[in-house]
Amino acid sequence: MIRLVLFDIDGTLIHTSGAGEKAFARVFSNFFGIADGTEKLKFAGRTDASILREFFVHNAIEPSPENMEQFFDAYVFLLEHMLQTLPGTVHPGVSTWLNDLRALPHPPVIGLLTGNIRLGAEIKLRRFHLWGEFATGAFADDSSERNEIAAIAKRRGEHLLGKKLRGDEVLVIGDTPLDIACARAIGAKVLAVGTGMYRPKDLLPLEPDWAVINLEQLSAHEVCA
Repeated sequence: MIRLVLFDIDGTLIHTSGAGEKAFARVFSNFFGIADGTEKLKFAGRTDASILREFFVHNAIEPSPENMEQFFDAYVFLLEHMLQTLPGTVHPGVSTWLNDLRALPHPPVIGLLTGNIRLGAEIKLRRFHLWGEFATGAFADDSSERNEIAAIAKRRGEHLLGKKLRGDEVLVIGDTPLDIACARAIGAKVLAVGTGMYRPKDLLPLEPDWAVINLEQLSAHEVCA
């Protein structure tokens, strides 16, 4: 039985037309004077902190706490603006899954496992009225390493439940190879969704437990009960 369900955000829960990446690019241009700062960066499945450090290294900028803080202070302001101006949506099946998880005879704890910083995650999910759906989570503020974020999310879920969890009592839902990898790092089951930049055929070779086009193809009861 699944006792903890951890959702990725971008490409899994919501589509934002690249609001986060566009906000990164705007800060790179406005505050660091680099107009093409995101062109060589890969965002899918990665943490905000690791992406920013890569940018700093590529551009010979000191990855100091002060520069990191300056970036993220500007980023969250621009992210909120981008989310209001760009088209976005909640992916198919997400709302049904959240409702059905709570309707199970033994409802699991529902949390987040994301590479977003916490405030960025909150801004994105509040835009789509989803922030209040999650009881716990782990974020890029906790670690720049996705596998460590997964371990922290599991520990926080265990704290809420008041018990240690086996890996097979945890489900990670994500849309990238890195989501699958961090789930396996904590021994969790994986439901891969093709609502981001990868299709199920791209994710199946990584051997998730399930791979679907979107969450409408599989019910919470089938996976978690």
